[in-house]
Amino acid sequence: MEIIKTHYNRRSFLKVSAAAGGGMVIGFNWLMSCAPSQEKAGLAMPDEWFDINAFLKIGNNGVVTIFSPNPEIGQNVKTSMPMIVAEELDVDWGNVLVEQAPLNTVKYTRQLAGGSQSIRQGWKSLRIAGASARRMLMEAAAKQWQVPVSELATDNGVIKHATGKTIGYGEVAAQAVSIQVPEEVQLKEPKDFKIIGKPTKNVDGKKVIKGEPLFGLDIQREGMLIAMIVHAPAFGMRPKSVDDSAARSMPGIKDVFIINSLPDGIEPQWSDVNAFRELVVLVGDNTWNVMQAKKALNIEWETVSAPMDTTSYDKALSDLLEKKADTPARKDGNPDEAFKKAAKIIERTYSAPFLAHNTMEPMNFFAHVTADGAELIGPIQTPEFLRKTVAAVTGLPEDKVTINMTRQGGGFGRRLYGHFGVEAAVISKRVNAPVKVVYTREDDMTQGTYRPAYKVKYQAAIDKNNKLIGLKIRGAGIHESPVFANRFPAGAVDNYLVENHALESNISTGAWRAPRSNFMAIAEQCFLDEVAEALGNDPIDFRLELLDRAATNPVGTNNDYDAARYAGVLKLVKEKSGWSEKKNGVHRGVSAYFCHNSYVAQVLDIVMKNSKPVIQKVWCAVDCGIVVNPEGARNQLEGGIVDGLGHTLYSEMTFTNGKPDQNNFHNYKLIRNSEAPLEIECFFVDNGVEPTGLGEPGLPPAGAALANALYAATGRRLTNQPFYKDEMAISPM
Repeated sequence: MEIIKTHYNRRSFLKVSAAAGGGMVIGFNWLMSCAPSQEKAGLAMPDEWFDINAFLKIGNNGVVTIFSPNPEIGQNVKTSMPMIVAEELDVDWGNVLVEQAPLNTVKYTRQLAGGSQSIRQGWKSLRIAGASARRMLMEAAAKQWQVPVSELATDNGVIKHATGKTIGYGEVAAQAVSIQVPEEVQLKEPKDFKIIGKPTKNVDGKKVIKGEPLFGLDIQREGMLIAMIVHAPAFGMRPKSVDDSAARSMPGIKDVFIINSLPDGIEPQWSDVNAFRELVVLVGDNTWNVMQAKKALNIEWETVSAPMDTTSYDKALSDLLEKKADTPARKDGNPDEAFKKAAKIIERTYSAPFLAHNTMEPMNFFAHVTADGAELIGPIQTPEFLRKTVAAVTGLPEDKVTINMTRQGGGFGRRLYGHFGVEAAVISKRVNAPVKVVYTREDDMTQGTYRPAYKVKYQAAIDKNNKLIGLKIRGAGIHESPVFANRFPAGAVDNYLVENHALESNISTGAWRAPRSNFMAIAEQCFLDEVAEALGNDPIDFRLELLDRAATNPVGTNNDYDAARYAGVLKLVKEKSGWSEKKNGVHRGVSAYFCHNSYVAQVLDIVMKNSKPVIQKVWCAVDCGIVVNPEGARNQLEGGIVDGLGHTLYSEMTFTNGKPDQNNFHNYKLIRNSEAPLEIECFFVDNGVEPTGLGEPGLPPAGAALANALYAATGRRLTNQPFYKDEMAISPM
């Protein structure tokens, strides 16, 4: 059993107030209290609640409400985070209610969703919160019974004494709130977990299926107006004038005006990257009326910066790949000398286009700004940064801006950039009314923020003894290079060179699920396959040889991966997929990648039917440490694999004179249900280490495994995404 000092967290405990009936509130540095849910649990709703700490409250009948601190974007944290608290609290999960906590940076830390960090960052704090509450309840019972606390134990919300005497949590909750927060607590050994590791249904699942209000678009308020925006038709343009006479005369229209959502003089947060800050706004009584009025506007636009198109930036990226960088991002050994000695050089260039996020729920946000404060409600991955910007643009102190988070109909990084919330606040202030901003699909798809376009060139030097003696990687991307200098196979090759280039653009870009890894995994893993073939090696064995070198005799000291864990997932997927087994008509591809602190390896089987690949099965081996909720973990991986395959095959954003050529799903293709793998099987490495990321790591390897399987089927190396453009690649050999 792990004993852990709470002094680190004790500083973040804040005794706030004495509650009625002897209760108290302790603000733990993560969560705050919310109104109790009316949803029924295993027990009836209690008559009285007692706030044990900011993570949880206990009713007088033992019902427990646990608050989930981070935004829920479908990554299942609203279920898995409370599972961690409940585990250490030792309660019956059937008697637990789960609520979404609002933003409160005084009491909580890192209330954001991004980088697959929620569980990793909250693991220890969540456990301490549950264990501390359990200890306080036990001390309250010991005091009541006049026995040492060491003679007590707990089981599913019941405190037991060695004599057989028992008492429920609810019966001592009122006394527990007067107990001092313990200076140290005992955390369970993983072998004793009863909730963690048990497949658990999403706490919002039934509500999602039944269409109950959960999402930002569901928000309704008395007197609320609907606002929609018109942004410039191309990057590098802004509105010059607007003739709104026709729109203003249409039913339900309250106002039409031009706003700048982030005027000069306002210091932008890192999340304020949207290129379209000057917008034409329509405000009306309902969505339909406002949508009709948008069509009646006559807007004159002006160009303020040179527009880019796909041809121009594609050439610019290619030109950068021909230039040496002024300073290498990484250099081991003497790469130039190795290439001079090479008996054979393999070179391949890979590319990927801009991508839109295309969340199921388009951007939206509710705001009500008054002279006294601002209330905002909606789907946002970075509520803290949104609050800072809203405070700046409204002139309100930050403590007068409240942000409540709804469940989000997808994020993928798009809702890291909360300009739609800022727009709602600015519009609400302008019209002096509660407002909900609603984007159409076209609004969302045509103004970014996009996954950048990338290119990378790989070169491998092979000596006369058929050994890999050098590797060069040169990357270029819009606003940043995609290459991670210290990732595998860095550390496994004696002579290694990484060079990075960035191309500036007025097209706004940002994080997209597994940033940069979503492209680099495909390029890297396809190239390693090609090198393995040139060396006459099995592709898995070749990777394992490199990882063995990185583990036993690494090159350099800044290798940001654990070679043993990397090799572990490869060995597991090799075993589970029966890699050495050959099947008639079945073509296999493999890939493995490390990102967001987790390791994923995949084997993918395809068969060719009518010159089209049919994905039969994906085996997915994962090392993400302790798996809190296996059901949620599998969902994350399955979704990531399908997402990765679909975008690799089909998706791209192109531009003509700065204007996006795609604006909805009739010309931006996503994978269809019928094209998803027929079967996905996931395996988790059981190593007992603390949990790491899972929302993003499953996506990057998928495209590479597909590309390598397609090579096995067709003999063509696919290098340019989306793959559907290379029709020859899907012709049978």
